Amino acid sequence: MTTTLRPTEPLQRTADGALSRHYQVCVNSRPVGSVHLSTSASFGPDAARIADLSIDEPDRRRGRGTVAALAAEEVARGWGCKWIDLTVPADAETALRLATALGYVHRNRGMEKPLGATAPRLPGGSRGRPMTEAEYLPWLEHGVAAYAQDWADRGVPEDEAWARSRRDHERLLPQGRATENMLFSVLEQEGTRVGTLWLSFVGDKAFVFDVEADGAFRGRGHGRSLMLLAEAQAIAAGRRVLGLNVFAGNTPAERLYESLGYLPVYYSMYKNLL
Repeated sequence: MTTTLRPTEPLQRTADGALSRHYQVCVNSRPVGSVHLSTSASFGPDAARIADLSIDEPDRRRGRGTVAALAAEEVARGWGCKWIDLTVPADAETALRLATALGYVHRNRGMEKPLGATAPRLPGGSRGRPMTEAEYLPWLEHGVAAYAQDWADRGVPEDEAWARSRRDHERLLPQGRATENMLFSVLEQEGTRVGTLWLSFVGDKAFVFDVEADGAFRGRGHGRSLMLLAEAQAIAAGRRVLGLNVFAGNTPAERLYESLGYLPVYYSMYKNLL
């Protein structure tokens, strides 16, 4: 039997060059599933994304998903893409095994923690305060560079990593420190600055975009204090779920989040096509 992709619409092309197309997964012309392939909104036309791939229940566990994924990769190569990525829910063990078997590499994962109604207490001598405008500009410059380096360390070409970092920061912070639903804080220990926190409020959840202990004060538990501050701020804002993203290979951060009760909700994975 032959598994193929059949387009269900013309190739969609936006003014900025982004591509998108939906397909049926067919076995001997019989529809058994669907695929949605696009170029990446974050990285542009050099990167493809499998936005959705599903196989109907009666045809699962027969290799249909594997062939469909490989066919989607060939389409992406035809579009001139250099790599392809996808997101797998943390509880989709079969999809995770398939992606791994096809050579996709874990890039980062999203984690969440349900919050109670009572804010945690910070350790003695620790307190959070708002970031000042004078502190914000150097913090932003450092953050753009660090975020670009995170992507470059995980296979994204340096120029594209920098472009994504600048684009993401501009999109998320159109009014800088005054952007609505964004909260920027400094953690102090006995009056000395030891770290920074960027927290956002999205719908009924809060999200940690950036948390960092200052270099001279790492390894002293301030990362944990910053996360407790994030929880306290989220609870004060009426949110009961706090999310974050952690890049693969950042073992200290992963251990910290796990020890605080964060659980994976999705995995982001990628594969080079050239």
